[in-house]
Amino acid sequence: MQTKAKRGRPPERADRKESILDAALACFVERGFHGTAIPQIAEKADIAAGTIYHYFDSKEALVNALYRGWKQTIAQRVFAAFPQGAPVREQFRVMWHEMVAFATAEPTAFAFIELHNHASYLDGPSLAVDRTIKDFAHAMIARAQVEGVVKPLDAWLLMELVFGAFVGMMRAHWEGRLQLDAAAIAGAEQACWDAIAAR
Repeated sequence: MQTKAKRGRPPERADRKESILDAALACFVERGFHGTAIPQIAEKADIAAGTIYHYFDSKEALVNALYRGWKQTIAQRVFAAFPQGAPVREQFRVMWHEMVAFATAEPTAFAFIELHNHASYLDGPSLAVDRTIKDFAHAMIARAQVEGVVKPLDAWLLMELVFGAFVGMMRAHWEGRLQLDAAAIAGAEQACWDAIAAR
């Protein structure tokens, strides 16, 4: 006896979902969130616009899934490499070079998550993921302050100074204003450490 197929959403395909996320990433970086429409994402993914709604309920759901995925990728990379128990100076160096490695390997993803303002459309889970890595870096700086090796300024301020310098460095590199080789990356890391280190 034949059974009737269930109505509703067709089964999800991992490859199609990934192609939607890849297309959305390119569109959001090129046009921004508000300048990107679902049909543009669908065209880039070479699918019908309605197909996107089989995987994501809205453009907001899509951008949040993309943001969380890449933020988690960065966090996992940094946490896996982080040398627990090492001196803070070495921990700082490892975090810096892991961030450079990620930004170099995934420049579009890094541009999406760091060089665009997402505040108006990020949901609670996305903000929580973003906070995880910031809290981690803040805790490292706070420990360094207890040890007396970092300036006794607000730890959040020191973290943002370093990260702002990092993002500016990567932006200048992508725009062709700065060539980054191993010596330049190491020198920039040392300069950022010197900026927050206690004298």
